[in-house]
Amino acid sequence: MIACLLVVAACFVFAHRWPPRTHAAPPNTAPAKTPQKPNIVFILTDDLATNLLAYMPNVQAMQREGTTFTNYFVTDSLCCPSRSSIFTGKFPHNTGVFTNQPPEGGYEIFNSQGNESHTFAVALQHNGYKTAMLGKYLNGYLPRRHGVPPGWNEWDVAGAGYPEFNYALNQNGRIFRYGNSPDDYLTDVVARVGEAFMHKSAGHPYFIEIATFAPHAPYIPAPRDADKFPDLTAPRTPAYAARPDANAPPWLKAILPLRPGEMLNINKAFRMRAQSVVAVDKMIAEIRALLAAAGEDNTYIFFSSDNGYHMGEYSLRPGKMTPFDTDIRVPLVVVGPGVAKGQVVDAITENVDLGPTFAELGEVSERLSPDGRSLLPLLRGDHSSAWRDLALIEHHHPMANASDPDAPIPHGGNPPTYSALRSPDALYVEYEGGEVNYYDLTHDPDELHNIAPTLPAPKRKQWHNTLQSNTTCHGADPCWAAQHLAP
Repeated sequence: MIACLLVVAACFVFAHRWPPRTHAAPPNTAPAKTPQKPNIVFILTDDLATNLLAYMPNVQAMQREGTTFTNYFVTDSLCCPSRSSIFTGKFPHNTGVFTNQPPEGGYEIFNSQGNESHTFAVALQHNGYKTAMLGKYLNGYLPRRHGVPPGWNEWDVAGAGYPEFNYALNQNGRIFRYGNSPDDYLTDVVARVGEAFMHKSAGHPYFIEIATFAPHAPYIPAPRDADKFPDLTAPRTPAYAARPDANAPPWLKAILPLRPGEMLNINKAFRMRAQSVVAVDKMIAEIRALLAAAGEDNTYIFFSSDNGYHMGEYSLRPGKMTPFDTDIRVPLVVVGPGVAKGQVVDAITENVDLGPTFAELGEVSERLSPDGRSLLPLLRGDHSSAWRDLALIEHHHPMANASDPDAPIPHGGNPPTYSALRSPDALYVEYEGGEVNYYDLTHDPDELHNIAPTLPAPKRKQWHNTLQSNTTCHGADPCWAAQHLAP
């Protein structure tokens, strides 16, 4: 049976069009030989905010059966800088990637800065792993122009796959076009590719990153899910439609109040986002079912997002890039052998920690020189060691470019360049030009009131010095030392 499955999977890899449905291993599949090193499946969504987990029952099941990180942050609430940090374990000031396009970001800058040869994928592959990259890679990657980067055995990557239909995939160096039939829905296609790769790699340690374009705008759900949640509206948190106070930053004061028609559009967009993650959740269920049917108990599954998304909070139209929790705090849920079940970790963690975690799980011996640290002790319930106190967020105001899929819409939130620190109870932000914001999250969890003018001078200097240390650190030990509030 296993041999037959492997033959079928190999045929899928070279087919022009993938079969119409995911084919999990049948219930009577014989258990594959468990590899010594664990398998790793990393599911990375695009622009998924924490408020969408309510529509993902299989992710909720992962939370019950594994560990949830409630204070997990991204280094920048923008696709390419965040993904660059994930691949390398480094902050934007060390990857050199601050935006989605040149001169400060995108696939071209990621490569020119030497990052492509220093990713966790390269390290894992050198250590005996079969690796697969599926879906979305980095902004600016063009399937017809660019090849397969180092570190990947299987490569099935789209360029502008945001509409979920009518896209091109670079599949191991060959270009295949997909159309607009239900079977071409991109989330389903990468799910099938991933499952085929798992079959093909049976008995050998593997790493798969399945990076969906969902639920990024234009928020296209699978046709089968387009009628779900008919009465759903966007969450009305205290921040929804809130107007800036007297101490708000100038860019936020310039945002106009939400109009009734815009609120209706936000409701529709939120409903479509919820519909679009249903296919992602289905993929998770099928991957877990495949592993269970094969008797595979040596696989870790990580679920996360590259950044969050605001939809009406602070009167902002849909978008990201702000230093607020709506945009920088995202889900991280993990299941796997030795992972504490039902555990909720509130320690400050960040996407620079994923690469070191994958490397430790894969027993990588060579030093990757990341700025983050492995989450493995926290996953296993070991909280005996001191952890970081702060997360660093670095954002550069992007150049106006209509070709950027993340170009902000009017009043969608397009703050000037800033650096920020997020602690368990505070958000400290320094904007280009000298504007300083400070939010006391104990008394103001929705980050509505900037109280920086009331900070005593010594405390303000303490935060400033700590931020300076963070934005100039290089490597795990110096950055670890910086991520504690300076005396």
